[in-house]
Amino acid sequence: MHDKFENENEIANADFEQLETAHIDVKNVAPDSSATASESHYNAADIQVLEGLQPVRVRPGMYIGSTDSRGLHHLVTEIVDNSIDEALAGYCDDIRVRIHSNGALSVRDNGRGIPVDIHPVMGKSALEIALTVLHAGGKFGGEGYKVSGGLHGVGVSVVNALSKYLRAEVRREGKIYCMEFSRGEVTMPLTVLGETDPEDTGTTITFIPDPEIFETVEFSADLICTRMREMAFLNRGISISVDDERTGAHNAYCYTGGIVSFVQYLNKNKEVLSEEPIYFCAEKDGAIVEVAMQYNDGYQENILSYANNINTHEGGTHLSGFKDALTRVVNNYGLKYKFLKEGDTKLSGEDVREGLAAIISVKLQNPQFEGQTKTKLGNSEMRAFTASVVASGLEDYLEEHPAVAKAILEKCMQANRAREAARKARELTRRKSVLESASLPGKLADCSEKDPALCEIFLVEGDSAGGSAKMGRDKRFQAIMPLRGKILNVEKTRIDRILTNQEIKNMVTAFGAGIGDEFNIDKLRYHKIICMTDADVDGSHIRILLLTFFFRYMRPLIEQGYVYIAQPPLYKVKCGSEEVYVYTDEELQRQLDAFGRDKKVEIQRYKGLGEMNPEQLWETTMDPEKRTMLRVTVEDAMAADEIMTILMGDKVEPRREFIEKNAKLVADLDI
Repeated sequence: MHDKFENENEIANADFEQLETAHIDVKNVAPDSSATASESHYNAADIQVLEGLQPVRVRPGMYIGSTDSRGLHHLVTEIVDNSIDEALAGYCDDIRVRIHSNGALSVRDNGRGIPVDIHPVMGKSALEIALTVLHAGGKFGGEGYKVSGGLHGVGVSVVNALSKYLRAEVRREGKIYCMEFSRGEVTMPLTVLGETDPEDTGTTITFIPDPEIFETVEFSADLICTRMREMAFLNRGISISVDDERTGAHNAYCYTGGIVSFVQYLNKNKEVLSEEPIYFCAEKDGAIVEVAMQYNDGYQENILSYANNINTHEGGTHLSGFKDALTRVVNNYGLKYKFLKEGDTKLSGEDVREGLAAIISVKLQNPQFEGQTKTKLGNSEMRAFTASVVASGLEDYLEEHPAVAKAILEKCMQANRAREAARKARELTRRKSVLESASLPGKLADCSEKDPALCEIFLVEGDSAGGSAKMGRDKRFQAIMPLRGKILNVEKTRIDRILTNQEIKNMVTAFGAGIGDEFNIDKLRYHKIICMTDADVDGSHIRILLLTFFFRYMRPLIEQGYVYIAQPPLYKVKCGSEEVYVYTDEELQRQLDAFGRDKKVEIQRYKGLGEMNPEQLWETTMDPEKRTMLRVTVEDAMAADEIMTILMGDKVEPRREFIEKNAKLVADLDI
């Protein structure tokens, strides 16, 4: 989980479906009142046709999702995906990523090298076409690639369009070829730099992202390493390394166990029910289904699905097939061996997935994704194929491992009993209809606005701060929910007990969108949920407990950017009649320097929100015109799950190691 600075402007989601449409930018211009009748006409001359890579620079969000840090790192993924495609074709086993100190990033592979000969139709080198023409590549038929993640063939050309500098170096047929570009335009034509060993083949792409396009051009080694580790897990035996010239750090990833090692990594801080993960794989008509799974004694499911190495965040047919088969096989086994009785309520999908870590990886020749972002697989045949592979493989495993099968069935049955208790508890937390709105929590000071997009709710630590917030707020659109003490640590607790916690019940009822499997973002009553806690250790602990709850049971809140962290000032600095609020120790020093060391300055350190009167709290922390907030985002779900388990889980040793490793990074700790 990652806290990211955002201003108050909401970021509109890009319309990725436009990717497959013609690249035409239509400009509607409102006629000037002084214009003549002929000048106000809207005709063909007002249609602007964007050629070449222009559409990418005009609408980058259509191709990479956004122009923030996430979009920046999507460029890296696009380049590496090309190298992985070479690996899938059997021509590459070594990929090297380097973050350069001058702001550039390079990806080098030992594949065949992008072809450099002249294209018979376009009259240009294949290298230039690949780098300057959208939807051009070896992935639309022919023998270039049998399996590929780069479905639309826009990856490397999009990176080129969004880079202020890009250099492509190809080692092929005993020669080293090179081309250079700036913002998609050729600055150095195809040139032979020299000769090399004919066995030395591959492509090196070096690029510097364009600061005119991106909000930040600073690469995160952590994000890149996380993605490269994931790619190494999914491609057994391929070596992927990341070097960071800025720090000298070197990380190398190569897993002979493939997705089995991946599942072991997901469960490394948890107690598992079987010594080794369950694994099965099958191939049919050129498609491959690979599944690894292992239960732990926790309560969260952690299932990741991939198609041609693309993380299908929204699932798709392969994930549906896996879930269907898993539920059916576990229920059949339970009935066959009398764990379940005829006539009993069957175990639900949620029951059989509790505490399960699983990887579903499919590879197919013609994947059908939803748009360039590839977040959901649509191939209908993969549902039946995946279900068949999982059913036969899991049936055999359970028959051959009765002790593990018994442990799994007992865990699923416990989950079923807890879920039934949770269902009854959930009924008490559901938001009543408008006519019964009096059922809202008594401590909630609601707002009068009914449009969720305009409403925000502050989760405030303690009644004292809650009182100041209630008096200082704008009642039209700001609601206040005081929290008494620390909420339950949901990482260690089942859903039935969670729903008996009064503070959690109050939040679920106030939000109005349900919890867990029944959570419905469309019913959410506030589109800004703001954690406003004291600037001390207890406040930080309450905040992480809240974020853990949201991440585990209301994850769409975070994924859609509805969760924020308020930033109250740390100090009030007074010099004569002038008062200034400062939010960091660095800012305090700058302010003291600005006042002058010879002046008499009064410094008030705010340990708690309750120390501020309503006017101060509004002015510094709640006023949309002046406040600063952190928007909470999930940059990488796997890393977020890992850190949640380490910090909030049952195992002490991983937490101790984490603290010892990161203690030196703590600059200011209130005790």
